[in-house]
Amino acid sequence: MAKPVYMRLREIIAAAIIDGTFCEGEMLPSVRAFAADQGANPLTVAKAYQQFQDDGLIEVQRGIGIRVLEGARQRLKQAERRQFLNAEWPDIAARMRLLDIDIADLTASDAFAD
Repeated sequence: MAKPVYMRLREIIAAAIIDGTFCEGEMLPSVRAFAADQGANPLTVAKAYQQFQDDGLIEVQRGIGIRVLEGARQRLKQAERRQFLNAEWPDIAARMRLLDIDIADLTASDAFAD
């Protein structure tokens, strides 16, 4: 099932905050600029930004822009980690068991050779 566009945009923004592309205390691109960059509707970008604002990760300053709040990176990282471990990892672990793959296989230099 395909994710809604605003959720995909949210993932892009979250990853950019986590990896430092959008640093804490700095401004995010405007809704219009980010929409143009992503080929998305500005209303869809506004919905993604609104989620971050509702979660206390960004602050909208009227007439100035949208700033990433202090602590946003760590909070996002923790939330993304929980999401991965609770929602994604169980399916990955089950597939690994089915294929007899263990952690050592993932770190072996020839793990991806045919």
